[in-house]
Amino acid sequence: MSHPNTFPAYRGQLEYLCLGCGARYDIGELHYTCPSCGAVFVLVDNTFDELKKTSAAQWRTLFDQRAATKNPALRGIFRFYELMAPVLEEEDILFLGEGNTPIVDSPPALRKTLGIKTAYKNDGQNPSASFKDRGMACAFSFLKSLIRTKGWTEVLAICASTGDTSAAAALYASYVGGAVKSAVILPAGKVTPQQLAQPLGSGAVVLEVPGVFDDCMKVVEHLADNYRVALLNSKNAWRILGQESYAFETAQWYDWDMRGKCVFVPIGNAGNITAIMGGFLKLHELGIIETLPRVFGVQSHHADPVYRYYAADAGSRSFAPVAVTPSVAQAAMIGNPVSFPRVRHFAEKYEALGGAGSFQVIQVTEQQIMDSMIQANRHGHIACTQGGECLAGAKRALELGLVSKEETLVLDATAHHLKFIGFQEMYFENTFPAEFGVTPRPELANRPELIITQDEKQALAEQDYVVKAAGNVVSRLGLAKK
Repeated sequence: MSHPNTFPAYRGQLEYLCLGCGARYDIGELHYTCPSCGAVFVLVDNTFDELKKTSAAQWRTLFDQRAATKNPALRGIFRFYELMAPVLEEEDILFLGEGNTPIVDSPPALRKTLGIKTAYKNDGQNPSASFKDRGMACAFSFLKSLIRTKGWTEVLAICASTGDTSAAAALYASYVGGAVKSAVILPAGKVTPQQLAQPLGSGAVVLEVPGVFDDCMKVVEHLADNYRVALLNSKNAWRILGQESYAFETAQWYDWDMRGKCVFVPIGNAGNITAIMGGFLKLHELGIIETLPRVFGVQSHHADPVYRYYAADAGSRSFAPVAVTPSVAQAAMIGNPVSFPRVRHFAEKYEALGGAGSFQVIQVTEQQIMDSMIQANRHGHIACTQGGECLAGAKRALELGLVSKEETLVLDATAHHLKFIGFQEMYFENTFPAEFGVTPRPELANRPELIITQDEKQALAEQDYVVKAAGNVVSRLGLAKK
């Protein structure tokens, strides 16, 4: 066991493991899909059993102590260094303040209304305002290592995105600089202005194609197969490793006791739910947590291929991509998630250890997503539409009898509310296009109100204007005199 401020001596032996044919490949090259069969990879540490020589209690103590370290290479997600990418040298680790995001309990008023105990993990408090920074910190740290050891003078960091991935990739690429150039490919007209502004502000080359995320991904995959590029989507197994930190932090927040906890995660390209299951499994294997929390994936009915797969009887399941329709949960509007094979891989392991019901997928409507986002944020949260999707999933799980009022439901707010402010505006102004199927509930809508007109103001002396305007405020809010 090392001192909490000292960089660990442990180095693992990581390999790419193909989930299709089982082939293994050295990490000395950038691999995204198996050269033999085209399936996706997970990264495995062949010396992971060495970590079992350290007791669970010692690991808990070390990770808790590192939470206060001043060493940038062990802050944020890399305080769990041994569990994630233990092949990186200290000089290659990139830290921009990612990770260590808080879990905020819903206030009593919301819990009473819902009839369940909810809390949000606010991953919108990462540097680029989304959970994608966790994966980028790991992926770019590995890329820095390759650049240093191989002497590369130029490499293009590229991704397809509906917004959050491009913002994170461009931010981290701009920080690394040097040999790293940055480009992102977005679906034209389907990224919020706030999210589009982020890669532009970071200096990335922003390229658009007509269609949806899946169309962008096909272009990026072709580039990754034929040119030297660093693909930063969740096909990149290093991205998945970094995102495992969400599970580690959640367990640490609850003092490593996950009894009675349910974790709700939106499913987009399926990388995050993959990583979260993988992270909890690692903690369980080392005895750091004794109980696996139950994990619920949530999908909109406008983009629900994973839900459809798990809704079928186990003996007749067959995965098929779906054609997506417009969704307020833009980051989850993906009809053919790249990481689905990883979901299936980890879900089987998860259910084998956690039992029936330890992994489930919930379907919700666009109306439920928007209503839930507005409701959460009216009670002090900062949830994005994907966070609204998680709360909608929690409500639906209660309706179906899948969760109890005694459990704590941890909801994933994947990005900051402000990234999706346009959907709130459409809700408040009742301007949603018909294809979304969203009708605002009057009690949740909110608009500014003019308390005095310009003509009235101009017709009054200044003091009279103040008295008149203040009187209108008193009338509107029902204020009583002192």
